[in-house]
Amino acid sequence: MSTEYDVLVVGAGIQGAGVAEALTAAGYRVAILEQESVAYGTSSRSSKLIHGGLRYLESGQISLVRECLKERRWLLNHKPDLVHMVPFLIPVYRHSRRAPWKIRVGLSLYALLAGLFSSQSRFRKVDIHDYEALCGLNSDDLIAVYRYFDAQTDDAALTQEVIRTAVRGGAELICPGSLVGAEVTDRFVRADYFHQGQLNTLHCRALVNCTGPWIDDTNSKCSPGAKLPPLELVAGTHIQVPLKLANKIFYVEAEDGRAVFVMPWQGETLVGTTERPYHGDPSEVTPTLEEKAYLLRTLKQYFPETRPLQLSELSDSFAGLRVLPHANKNPFSRSRETMICCDNDKLPRIVAVAGGKLTSYRATARSVLKKLRPQLEARRPWPQAAAASAESNQEGAKERNL
Repeated sequence: MSTEYDVLVVGAGIQGAGVAEALTAAGYRVAILEQESVAYGTSSRSSKLIHGGLRYLESGQISLVRECLKERRWLLNHKPDLVHMVPFLIPVYRHSRRAPWKIRVGLSLYALLAGLFSSQSRFRKVDIHDYEALCGLNSDDLIAVYRYFDAQTDDAALTQEVIRTAVRGGAELICPGSLVGAEVTDRFVRADYFHQGQLNTLHCRALVNCTGPWIDDTNSKCSPGAKLPPLELVAGTHIQVPLKLANKIFYVEAEDGRAVFVMPWQGETLVGTTERPYHGDPSEVTPTLEEKAYLLRTLKQYFPETRPLQLSELSDSFAGLRVLPHANKNPFSRSRETMICCDNDKLPRIVAVAGGKLTSYRATARSVLKKLRPQLEARRPWPQAAAASAESNQEGAKERNL
């Protein structure tokens, strides 16, 4: 195993996978250090969606939506075996917080950002009396239903595929391996890590922290660390029920106005997600009873056939963690923009990726690569290589003097 790399990427979730893929494609030598397994954390516990984020238009995050829609188009074209379009239905009731005109305005802007002439941007109103098209949706006080398209994926499978691409490109995956500490020196970053019961050391020109919910802990092991803003972990729970309701995804409004998705998954139905602040160990996050009950109530509200279901009959439930900027306002209204933080803005040696969307992992990787280029292009030789070069020059001088 080599001990000298251009970049050490810590974390093999979708952000770390994307960064490693981009760096190897650019010709850099990369090591990936993952403490558990590929896609172990949030990257296997998401809503499985590749989407622009229709709801982010409400909080004015237009540039994020535009970027995600652009990335959605690329993924649909280049990874059709993993990413596919699915119809989404938005029901509007008399009690809904968002009136039909507001839904139409949002969908029109969404279509504009996706490209008006793209088949992926079309939306239409659905006949509320077409019971077959509505797949058992509660019709009491229903006043309108809108259909548009977004995409679905297997988040863990996508992450694993991106890691494989990086490894085929020359990246070295060290898994399981846990970072003990990283120190920035004049010539390189020295990183100590445990792997197979042994303490090992490697040298790199830069370290990228893509550890998601563990970002603060990983950053504390770096000297100096990246300059992180105040961050907060927000838990999101999903439940899986043993019924297949439809081949469509329903975008519904929960009792508190939050957006909840009801979607096909593994021959059954996945419902999520919730948002609550989380302050514990990231490896110990689990769904709460209250969250599961909240999601099941939401499902029953919209699909009468599920009303006999009890919490004990759920097929599965899981919780993942988002990294969001700390704020007093509720998680729904906070920015979802990726935060890329460095120890030094001009020549960064330690870079930390906070937040980030599954859909826009390639855009995040491009931003990291742009940050690192000034450091990586100043390719000073490694100490061993410099010594060998000096010795070679001395030998050459002796030969010329003979």
